[in-house]
Amino acid sequence: MRQINNEGLELIKSFEGLRLSAYKDSVGIWTIGYGHCRGVCENTPDITPAQAQALLLLDLQDCQTEVETLVKVGLNDNQFAALVSLVFNVGLSPLLKTLGRLLNKGDYNGVAEQFLKWNHAGGVALNGLTRRRQAERQLFLTLA
Repeated sequence: MRQINNEGLELIKSFEGLRLSAYKDSVGIWTIGYGHCRGVCENTPDITPAQAQALLLLDLQDCQTEVETLVKVGLNDNQFAALVSLVFNVGLSPLLKTLGRLLNKGDYNGVAEQFLKWNHAGGVALNGLTRRRQAERQLFLTLA
């Protein structure tokens, strides 16, 4: 299985931030570590930085597989990493909608612009998501 490169991993970590105690994210989902939410609740015990890293790498496995499965065109390492970051943050919707259709037609510039449209949470455009989408777009456009 193809894996996210270090640039993509660091991008995700920088935007997710490291929280060793469970907290509610911007849309009210219990989260811990670097954006891990599966099985997390208010009473989830604190974790270590090493556990947070392990949870992130585990969570990214599904995202990497989904990108590999749904993308039918070649991707450089940065393009792959940017897409994995996007899927990790918002789910499969971008790959199942316009972004994915443009990508599989080979319209890489069109895809880059689509990143910027995925900056909403709970129906509201968020500055943090806008910055993240800009960073993912920039990574996507960077030759690897």
